[in-house]
Amino acid sequence: MKIISLIRALGVISLVFVAVCAAADNTYREISISEFADAIKHWNDRTGETDAAHYSLTQIPQIADNILRYQRENGGWPSNKHPTRLLSAAEQNVLAAEQHLTDASFDNRNSYPQINYLAHAYQQTGDVRYRDGALHGIDYILKNQYKNGGWPHTPASTKADYHQHITFADDVMTGLLTFLRHVREDQSLFNFVPATTLANINNAIQKGDRLIVQLQIKVDGKPTIWAGQYDKNTLEPVGARAFELPALLAWESVAVVDYLLDIKNPSPDIQNAIHAATTWFDQAKIEGIAIQKIAHPATRYPYHTADYDIKIIRDPNAEPVWARFYDLKTQQPFFANRDGKKVFSLEEVHQERRTGYTWYGTWPKTLLTTRYPAWRDKVTI
Repeated sequence: MKIISLIRALGVISLVFVAVCAAADNTYREISISEFADAIKHWNDRTGETDAAHYSLTQIPQIADNILRYQRENGGWPSNKHPTRLLSAAEQNVLAAEQHLTDASFDNRNSYPQINYLAHAYQQTGDVRYRDGALHGIDYILKNQYKNGGWPHTPASTKADYHQHITFADDVMTGLLTFLRHVREDQSLFNFVPATTLANINNAIQKGDRLIVQLQIKVDGKPTIWAGQYDKNTLEPVGARAFELPALLAWESVAVVDYLLDIKNPSPDIQNAIHAATTWFDQAKIEGIAIQKIAHPATRYPYHTADYDIKIIRDPNAEPVWARFYDLKTQQPFFANRDGKKVFSLEEVHQERRTGYTWYGTWPKTLLTTRYPAWRDKVTI
């Protein structure tokens, strides 16, 4: 038995899972699966699996084959699949029969972890199936970018209106753009990508960058941060799930600014967007409160089990926090329940949503104290 720990440095989210491994293959070097942390967490939360067998991280062909099994004919992947599980013959047959489905999604940081893994697997094994799977995945990303530069949550889905919205939540926009920059710039890993595809990638990045600047929300004429989703036609902020109302989103906007900070030779428009967003974060911080977990009888909900509750306590010594949602007009924090009703205190949120969603965090801390000052000192308009 081998214990694999994946810890995401995103506020309170962390993941540790136990992998029961088959014999390791020392022929290959481990390829990190840290990019799959979100998918693995959602898989574990939803299935409650505790005793499934997993491949060792050196069993590169077996894991890469898993990833190919999950890939749909259109080149994308359904979200929230565990890449290292040993799939039974019956499960493999089901996946083979499902390859025609159009349920591929960019939700929960999906698609680019699979492509990155396949690229690494190809470089180690020389198996052209992994190269071709990676190229097919890249094409899927490029084909599903809107003409205005945005990407939807789930391209072909008709299950929910928000699946077609331009999506910043769960790093859809920033994750895909960061990945495309990685493909363009890392020609040791992606030396198999054709020149025509690289040209298309460059065009996609340019369109995406322009759209990010365009979608920065202005309140009373002053640029602030970004919403989680935008209508693909009107470009107006819109909601997603019932409890995800149209809003200024702090967590997701930190990822946007982090992405912009990494752009080499940023244009004046991009620089101005960064300055405005960091100013907003500094002004929106909430001081004098702490988020506390308290013991609670374990309760199983459809998507998670909670053995705790969360409450807000007054603490003048607590570090600043930010709410996840801020009103588009008043810029005041708010919350919501699954009935879609907006509330203004965490106590009014039902326990299932209090414990199953992240409403407060310190997401802008590193941005404000470290990343932005270092960038500002190097860049002038």
